Amino acid sequence: MATFVQRMIGAARLDAATYEDVEADRSATMQAMAVVILSALAAAIGGIGHAGMRGPVLGLVGALVGWYAWAFVTWLVGTKIIPEPQTEADLGQLLRTTGFSAAPGLLRIFGFIPVLGGIIGSAAALWMLVSMVVAVRQALDYRGTGRAVAVVVIGFLFYIAVVAGIAIIFGAGAGVIGSLAR
Repeated sequence: MATFVQRMIGAARLDAATYEDVEADRSATMQAMAVVILSALAAAIGGIGHAGMRGPVLGLVGALVGWYAWAFVTWLVGTKIIPEPQTEADLGQLLRTTGFSAAPGLLRIFGFIPVLGGIIGSAAALWMLVSMVVAVRQALDYRGTGRAVAVVVIGFLFYIAVVAGIAIIFGAGAGVIGSLAR
């Protein structure tokens, strides 16, 4: 069994075997949550000065609630609406794999660097989406990537709605939503 750091590196490297490992390891759910928290903290540190004092707290809450919501929608769509014949997954498997797909988000800690920080943040966000596709493909046992992309896009739209809702409810809309883009 790989260590926590090895799993994070493997997930960031888009290693399918790493995603299979965390999918199968029921004890890795808390590790997956830790990756989501670390990624959100990196974004908060990188976004210092952009989101005000409430930004980091709301960003963390948004990341955790959004992660769960995105995993749930992904599980629902991927297993009930557009599964492949061999698709068999539970919510825990999606939580674990999608949580680890946030590993590239640790690079968002460099968001405070003028000009370069924005480029790194955008690259990290795109990398996280690609990681999410690999995570979903592996967790749902899809043979190809196209269906995984569709499921991730549907889940992403729901994720954005959840995070925006949290930001609006707590009155930090611009800062929290802006930190998502970084």
